[in-house]
Amino acid sequence: MTILTSTYTTPYNSAPFAQIQMSDYQAAFETTIAAARAEIDTITNNPEQPTFENTIEALDFSGQTLDRLSSIFFNLNSAETSDEMQKIAQEVSPLLTAFSNDISLNEGLFHRVKAVYDQKDELTLTPEQATLLDKKYKSFARNGALLSEDKKVRLREIDTQLAKLKLTFGENVLAETNNYELHITTEADLKGLPEGVIEMARSLAESKAKEGWIFTLDFPSYLPFVTYADNRELRKEISIAAGKKAFQNNAFDNQKITLQIAKLRYERANLLGYETHAHFVLEERMAQHPDQVKTFLNDLLAKAKPAAEKELAQLTAFAKELNGIEQLEKWDGPYYSEKLKQKLFNLDDEILKPYFQLENVLQGAFTIANKLFGLTFKKIDTIEKYHADVQTFEVVDDKNELVALFYADFFPRKGKRNGAWMTSFKPQYIQNGVNERPHISNVCNFTPPTPTKPSLLTFNEVTTLFHEFGHGLHGMLANTNYPSLSGTSVFWDFVELPSQMMENWCYEPEALALFAKHYETGEIIPQDYVEKIKESASFLEGMATLRQLSFGLLDMAFHSTNPTDITDIKAFEKVAFEGTSLYPDVAENCMSVSFSHIFQGGYSSGYYSYKWAEVLDADAFAYFQEKGIFNTEVATKFKDNILSKGGTEHPMTLYKRFRGQEPKPEALLKRAGLI
Repeated sequence: MTILTSTYTTPYNSAPFAQIQMSDYQAAFETTIAAARAEIDTITNNPEQPTFENTIEALDFSGQTLDRLSSIFFNLNSAETSDEMQKIAQEVSPLLTAFSNDISLNEGLFHRVKAVYDQKDELTLTPEQATLLDKKYKSFARNGALLSEDKKVRLREIDTQLAKLKLTFGENVLAETNNYELHITTEADLKGLPEGVIEMARSLAESKAKEGWIFTLDFPSYLPFVTYADNRELRKEISIAAGKKAFQNNAFDNQKITLQIAKLRYERANLLGYETHAHFVLEERMAQHPDQVKTFLNDLLAKAKPAAEKELAQLTAFAKELNGIEQLEKWDGPYYSEKLKQKLFNLDDEILKPYFQLENVLQGAFTIANKLFGLTFKKIDTIEKYHADVQTFEVVDDKNELVALFYADFFPRKGKRNGAWMTSFKPQYIQNGVNERPHISNVCNFTPPTPTKPSLLTFNEVTTLFHEFGHGLHGMLANTNYPSLSGTSVFWDFVELPSQMMENWCYEPEALALFAKHYETGEIIPQDYVEKIKESASFLEGMATLRQLSFGLLDMAFHSTNPTDITDIKAFEKVAFEGTSLYPDVAENCMSVSFSHIFQGGYSSGYYSYKWAEVLDADAFAYFQEKGIFNTEVATKFKDNILSKGGTEHPMTLYKRFRGQEPKPEALLKRAGLI
């Protein structure tokens, strides 16, 4: 027995990171899968008549030790991985997939679930219980319980293959990210780059015992380089390197894997009686059908495209006037956008960064959560961490009662995947009269401190912090009975509402005054900067909208049609991007093969959710603006009807209870300057 298979003796029952040996995982998975299997057998073989309590509820609370172990292992595989850990992931993923399939294809268990489901009209269930029953029944029906034996066998094969392919896809993208470096030894090649970026690149070179400066494909290194470096050839080099990750016909190439994933998803959907993977996925989304998603995306495209083309013409004219550039390329976009933004608003990230010291921004998010929801974040060092960079907090309410544990992990490192995400190490639920509180984590890749400066964030990083913190609040404030309905366990096109909602406070003078203070002088950000931040919020919004829509349309192209005829991923992608592309195509680049959101993460047939949620968040924030951005009555309605409710009821029911009406897209279009 290892620490991972027994009850933790840690404070708050927190994850025992310091006590885990890498060699513990394999045996721990085998032990906890066996224990979870025994729990399922007990439910299946119960001689009593199936009831909501002895079947549906028992099922939701089964396998908790395994779930806990899985969350620890796979969270660390994203944030603190190693070759050894990736090898274990490849070995345990098929075991977990097989176990999951054993549950969903267990006829005896499904018979009991169906018996309860068939009498649901006679049962007096709460809305939450009715949702759980519906969810459990569908988890069987949508995962093959109604299939013939031969089809069940094929479904198991597909699910095992998909689990391994998705892991390999992500490992290849990470390897390609880690394998590239732009090594500069001539100081003139750094022209245009901010001092902090140069210092970070020098530190990286020193850490690798090299002369000069090193830039990588990690976002805090890559983005400033393509935004500020005057050397167009070097911008081109690093931009093409970023665009050809996993598209180089080498050991880490994802072309075959991407196609295999798309084709297996299609076959799986067909097996289950659905036209395509998108038809299968969207049945459990607010959007419900691929046609509705395409209509939604194309309606926005029609409104955004004229604005985007106008913005591109303005940007092209500006680049020509400034440097005689005749044809804007992808590696010119961020550079000239930043220059034009500086000209129009006399505002750039380097002017703003001194006002956004990471510690102050995080404290600002905490203060806003306190004003809105009565939460207090207390830094603690009594719980174990998986890396020295991680900060830990106890979150309490206005009665000083524990709401959650919060882990914050903000800087890039070798074993950590790119991007930003929220996750949990322990969900919230109520069992035996005890409200088990959640353990939530935000993981980001922000600009790290240097020998002479603290971590100073770009404004984009500020909104990213607030975005992930919004997801975090959704997890922390969860207050439901059942783990599978708790926190962010909601329809995928509803999950981005709390995160995108929180970004709005970054643009409000009243909120900025709480945390945007100069790291050296303590001076609050000048009012004219705040006005320029607000003004520039919709700068080149047409082009930004087109970029987001292009990703959503590419996702639908792969998943709402039959992918079996695709032979050339690059050619297929080019067609999907036709209506949204603004810059000339780069032959060496292909986005699909590193599109981790849809081929590794959970966003397949769901990338449109970001824009969908923007409609919700703009409409919801308009309510705050109407009543006051710190209005506790509106905040309480948001907490009680959305943040605490998880997936206990249909999201539109919850939204209307908060807002009093269905969301209208006008608020988004107005905010984006598209009307």
